[in-house]
Amino acid sequence: MYPIHGLGAVLPVLAAAVLCFSALPARAADPPPYTVKGNKVDEGTYKGFLYYGDECFRCHGPGGEGSSYAPALTDSLKHLTKDQFEETVINGKKEVNTANDKVMPAFGLNPDVTTNLENIYSYLKARSDGAIGREHPEHLEQ
Repeated sequence: MYPIHGLGAVLPVLAAAVLCFSALPARAADPPPYTVKGNKVDEGTYKGFLYYGDECFRCHGPGGEGSSYAPALTDSLKHLTKDQFEETVINGKKEVNTANDKVMPAFGLNPDVTTNLENIYSYLKARSDGAIGREHPEHLEQ
């Protein structure tokens, strides 16, 4: 057991450390992976919309809003990192037990998905952030 007088000597040091760290500037948030102006999106996000429609729509529904058997990606991307998203798309996911029956096929061998994964992520992140709606976006000329 430590003597109580020893704690008195440590408290000012701890208080100084807390003040020092609280004075540091907050880390700037990473910029979004998309550019949106009205209903117009950058080229990568537009390609992501197109490839989402070709490869993901049939399970995850319009605009990534989910279906009766696949989750809403607009909700998932509120808490998944880009790395976690890519890992799931490339390697798939299987979570089957009494409470879940989730199976996502692996798309790591599908070149349409792998070469456009960043674009698909940008589109879904823009949807998840509420930057664009479900309707067909227009291509932003840059």
